[in-house]
Amino acid sequence: MAVAAATARALMKKLSPFHFSHKLPPKSTVLRRTSASFSTLDSRPKCTQQKRKQKPKRSNLADSLVKRRTRSDKVLDEEVFSKHYGNVNSAHVPVMLGEVLDVFASVPLSSFVDCTLGAAGHSSEIIQVHPEMKLFVGLDVDPTAHEIAKSRIEGILHRDLCDGTSDLQVHTFVKNYKNIKSVLSDFEGKLLGPGVKGILMDLGMSSMQVNNAERGFSVLSNGPLDMRMNPQASLKAEDILNSWPDAEVGKVLREYGEESNWYHLQNKIVEARLYGGLHSTAELVNLIRSSTSKTRGGRQGWIKTATRVFQALRIAVNDELNTLQDSIYACFDCLSPGGRLAVISFHSLEDRIVKQTFLNIINSGVGDDDKGGKGDLSLSADTTVNNGEKEAWIKQTIGGVMGTILTKRPVTPSEKEEALNPRSRSAKLRVIQKA
Repeated sequence: MAVAAATARALMKKLSPFHFSHKLPPKSTVLRRTSASFSTLDSRPKCTQQKRKQKPKRSNLADSLVKRRTRSDKVLDEEVFSKHYGNVNSAHVPVMLGEVLDVFASVPLSSFVDCTLGAAGHSSEIIQVHPEMKLFVGLDVDPTAHEIAKSRIEGILHRDLCDGTSDLQVHTFVKNYKNIKSVLSDFEGKLLGPGVKGILMDLGMSSMQVNNAERGFSVLSNGPLDMRMNPQASLKAEDILNSWPDAEVGKVLREYGEESNWYHLQNKIVEARLYGGLHSTAELVNLIRSSTSKTRGGRQGWIKTATRVFQALRIAVNDELNTLQDSIYACFDCLSPGGRLAVISFHSLEDRIVKQTFLNIINSGVGDDDKGGKGDLSLSADTTVNNGEKEAWIKQTIGGVMGTILTKRPVTPSEKEEALNPRSRSAKLRVIQKA
C-alpha cells in the first residue's frame, strides 16, 4: 500500500501543472473511511435506498396537488345523495350537489338557467330550495335526457301547485348551451329583468349516457362507435377513425386525449382500415389493448389509454372545447349584476379553458366583445362577496373590472363524495360573479 501511495503522488505531480502542497491522508484513514463507506452502502438494501430517494418526490407532488385545488369541506347530505344514487331508476347522480347549492344560496334566484340539464339532478334541488324563483330555463342537446328532466321537474311543480305554493314558469329546450342567448331573447322584459341571476354548466356525461352501450361512450361495454351527444348530428366517432386523414386522427389523440402514445395508435388505426376499419367500441378497445406495451402499467395501463382515446374522440365528435369557450362568454353576458355562473369540468382541457376564460372576462372591458383586454386584477381572501354576507365556501377571490372569480382555485369533491361516487373524483367547480 505504501508503494502504491507513493506511486500515485508521483504520477499526480507529473500530470498537474500546479504544486500539490497537501498530502494524502494516512493509510489508516483511507482504509477506515473507505471501509466505512462501503459497509454503510452494503448494509442498506437497494430497494431501501430507492424508497428514500423517492420520498421527497412524492411529498412534493402531494403538496403541489393540494395547492392546485380546494377540497370541499361541505358535509355530504347522505339522505339527499341516496335519493339520487340509491334509486335503481336514477339516471344520473348530480356531482357536488351540496357545493352547487351553496354557490347560489345567497343569491335571490328569481331566474335560473341550467345549460346542461341532464336528468335535472341539480335543478330539481335548486328549484325546491329557491321558492322565490319565477323563471327556470333548462337546455340539453340530448333528447332522452331532456324528456327525463322534463318529467322530473313537472313532478315537482305538480306537487307544489297542489300545495298552492308555486307560480314558477319552466321552459326546457333540446338545444346546445351555445344557443343560450337566442333562447333567452324570448324572455327579455318582466320575467328576466336585467339578466339571469344564476347559470349552471355541468360538463360531465350523465350515467344514462355512459351506461347505454348503444351510445358508444363506454370503454367497458360493446356498442357502435357513435359518441354523439346530439343523436341528430352527422359526425360519429366511426367517421373520424375510418375516414379522417392520418394527421388529423393523430392530432385528435394528441391534443384532445393528451395521449403520449398517439403516433403509434394513429398508425394502428390507419392500418386497421386495410382490413375493413373499426366499427365497434370492442374493436377499438382490442386495438388499443394490443398496441399498449405491458410495461406501461399492464391492464391498468391500457384501460387508461383507452379512456383517453375515448375522451379525445368524444370531444372531437361534439366539438366540445371550441363550443365551451364561446358559451362561457355568452353565459356571462346573460347574467344580471350580481349574478353567478358556476361551471363543473371533468378533465384538464376543460378546466384550463374555464379558468382562462374567467380570467379573460374579468380582465376585459366588455365581456363577449373584448376577449383580450387588460384591466386591474386583485387577489383577496375576503369572503364577503354578495349582499355583505360572509360565505364559508369561498376561500380566495380574484377581482377585476367586469366581475369577481369566487374560486381562485377550483373546489373539488369531499372525500366522502369521492368514496360514494368514484365518477366525481375528477370534478372541478369554478364560479364567477358579474360586477
